[in-house]
Amino acid sequence: MRGNCLYCEHCIVEHDMTHIWHPKRSHKKLWDLELDCHPFPHLLIRNFIQSDSFTENLQRELLDLNFHEKSNDLYKFNQSDDLKKRKEPHITGLRAALFGLFRSWLGEVLGIELEPIVDVSCAKYQYTDVLLCHDDELEGRRVAFILYLVPPWESSDGGTLDLFSTDDHFQPHSVVKSLVPSWNTLILFEVSPISFHQVAEVLSEDKCRLSLSGWFHGPSLERPPRHIEPPFPRSPHLPRDETLLLEWVNPLYLDVDYQSQVQQEFEDSSEIQLKNFLKEEKFKEVSEALRLTDVQWTKQGPPNRRCYEVASLESFPQCVSACWELLCSEAFFLLLSNFTGLRLHYLSPSDEDEKDQEDEEEGEATGSSGDTPSANKNNKGPSTPVCVGELRRWAHGDYTLLHDGDASKAEYALDLLLPLSCPDWQTEFGGFTSYIANEEDEELLMVYPEENSLALVYRDKETLKFVKHINHRSSTLPIGDSCRRAVYDFSFVYYE
Repeated sequence: MRGNCLYCEHCIVEHDMTHIWHPKRSHKKLWDLELDCHPFPHLLIRNFIQSDSFTENLQRELLDLNFHEKSNDLYKFNQSDDLKKRKEPHITGLRAALFGLFRSWLGEVLGIELEPIVDVSCAKYQYTDVLLCHDDELEGRRVAFILYLVPPWESSDGGTLDLFSTDDHFQPHSVVKSLVPSWNTLILFEVSPISFHQVAEVLSEDKCRLSLSGWFHGPSLERPPRHIEPPFPRSPHLPRDETLLLEWVNPLYLDVDYQSQVQQEFEDSSEIQLKNFLKEEKFKEVSEALRLTDVQWTKQGPPNRRCYEVASLESFPQCVSACWELLCSEAFFLLLSNFTGLRLHYLSPSDEDEKDQEDEEEGEATGSSGDTPSANKNNKGPSTPVCVGELRRWAHGDYTLLHDGDASKAEYALDLLLPLSCPDWQTEFGGFTSYIANEEDEELLMVYPEENSLALVYRDKETLKFVKHINHRSSTLPIGDSCRRAVYDFSFVYYE
């Protein structure tokens, strides 16, 4: 099909492309074009716009746009408004070319009809900005494109377009190719169930990664059934008595009157932070053991869901095992009940028990027996409270992400976080736990790592959480005793 033309008022690229965009061809270079089908089909067109003056004027117009900071679990960068109605001459010219003749040519190459939908915006990535692992799949998206308008760029500047391999479940596994941005280079890739990619964190403090990006819309590729992760196993409490509490917990929090104050505050806001929760000597012992002992850590994935390390229970030092037992113990379940008013132990009163007590008191006052239907409606034994926990290690580049299936699996639960080894942690590093309402961007609560501060948060079925990406600023922490600039935490979830 000789003569298919990529035309932009100031650029003409003419090549026979239909024979190289083919899944059986793993790699092909042709002048300024380079196609690779590993790990999924993507095409680079260098010197996409032939006129230097057009490209420079386009860059100026884009930099003059209004940009808005965008930040959530998946990304942090600045984005312009939608460009489909902008009137600037060079933006208008490129838009007309991309979604006109170029779209027609691309449809012929792919053998499909692409829709005349204009979907394009401009993004600025600067120091610590990032877009984490995702596949771009959304109804109608067929081919993604990025046009780079960047200064001379090195891989050490970050901001690479990283492509992921996938496993047998079509889940992302690891980065197998990184494309360094370069001036006037257009990258195209097919949006599919395996097109997992990310924009690596920008590490340069003085360069701006400016790009114009969007999607060509058309018939979506068939998606295999989504992989469903098995749930984490939950366990009932360990049969340990209050001896553990007396040994580990700050005596202030064992005072019954103070527990009542904590419960009142918790019931008012559904969250609380209990500072200096463990006895100082115990907290120091656990922190030092984690830094100095050879604990076995395993990276958690897949990267479109999470990236951090978890300790193997079998490799815990003795004092860490004892702290773990504390958080799993029957005595601690009861303590949490006293802190929160939740029914996490059979001795803690339920709402029905409190109502029955009120009914009995009312019955005594009126002379009735108090033997009401409400007093007898729960003849079944109570459900058994359970918990699930992890000892996690966090470092630069780690995070967790929200996922499409999270909302459907959300439950009423009590989250517990106990951070360690983070004395100099700053909010600008990331690494905080963010709670948001389902289908809302606004953050309800942020819990920041704070040494020996026990955070308790009660969430309902409409509340989701994630840990914000830990960025390059965290690398300013001294290594020394902080051991790889790592932060540790015990993370538990308790269910009534």
